[in-house]
Amino acid sequence: MSATFRPLEGIRVVEMSHMIMGPSCGMFLGYLGAEVIKVEPPQGDKTRTLTGMGRPMFPLFNRGKKSVTIDVRTEAGRQALERLLSTADVFVENFRDASLVKAGVDAETLRKKFPRLIFAACKGFLSGPYQNRTALDEVVQMMTGLAYMTGPTGMPLRVGSSANDIMGGLFAAFSVLAAILDRQSSGNGHEMRIGLFENCLLLVAQHMVQFELEGKNPPPMPEREFSWPVYDIFADKDGKQMFVGAVTEGQWATICRLLDLDHLLTDPRLQTRMDQINARSWTIPLVAEKIAQHSVQELETQFEAVGLPFSPISKPCDMYDDPHVMRPGGIAVSSYENTTFRAPALPFEVDGTMLTGGGDVPTVGMDNAEVLGALGLTIAEVEAATGVSKETA
Repeated sequence: MSATFRPLEGIRVVEMSHMIMGPSCGMFLGYLGAEVIKVEPPQGDKTRTLTGMGRPMFPLFNRGKKSVTIDVRTEAGRQALERLLSTADVFVENFRDASLVKAGVDAETLRKKFPRLIFAACKGFLSGPYQNRTALDEVVQMMTGLAYMTGPTGMPLRVGSSANDIMGGLFAAFSVLAAILDRQSSGNGHEMRIGLFENCLLLVAQHMVQFELEGKNPPPMPEREFSWPVYDIFADKDGKQMFVGAVTEGQWATICRLLDLDHLLTDPRLQTRMDQINARSWTIPLVAEKIAQHSVQELETQFEAVGLPFSPISKPCDMYDDPHVMRPGGIAVSSYENTTFRAPALPFEVDGTMLTGGGDVPTVGMDNAEVLGALGLTIAEVEAATGVSKETA
């Protein structure tokens, strides 16, 4: 991480969340220099023990944080959490409203006690008819039409990542930054509520507005009406797939010349953009036939040289062999338990430098003594609050 770009240095974030949305918010704030203290139950965040596609969740989104265990089911735990929050600038959570009220850490209660505290509530839904529903990334993708737009008709399909959770965490961090700026002049904190559903709604807004403007619902992406002469996936001579696009008049002419299809440029049936789009049923097979005579590697070099949009069809694991991803600064290495893992840096540069240091992943409660001891708690009080005795720690 850049040692010179830490605009949130001195900001303390207490994060009591699990899964992805809340933890990603904390991670983004930590990248910008905030001290992020993750509050876990005595046995640790249950996300730590997930397997399969769930295994990366905890290490990936909890890098660079401190970990304390607090048992909010006990009076000692609730008092310790309140003392910790009295030192915080931001509180990030993603639990049910009723659970927070029961623990005494709901926004209304905390803002009365700590008027400068910024409360970032990562929820399934914003206030309204759905606000108490249980939400998952998959649920909101189905509800908003994103899954409908992704799969073919009759086969709604969620996108291939936790896109809403991650983007929701980004919006949470974005709202926190806005609240920090406002507090500099107002002196007051704010309750920021971030909705997973509303996040997904923004992702499908372009399709909503197309209906609003044209009066028709667009078909799913696999069956979409094309706006470009070439915008397709092709197979090379070895059966490897690649995407190729030609979306301007210049690119249409370029791909025709590059693939020895010059005769298409003078064909009277292909003299306007709409002509080229309407002729896709017979021009795309011609393009496919030419691409099938070459390898992806050959075509990549030629397409890049002339500025055509293209991409091989890659798997996520292929990124560890990608020269751009693996350039200096593109990947951060973090330690986790008895191993290390590599993960992408954040997707922006500051004065030409990427923020590459996600940090290491804390073990359960590794910062209990440092963080809770600094609050003036005795060893006995720390043990009572954390549910972890000195003998079992």
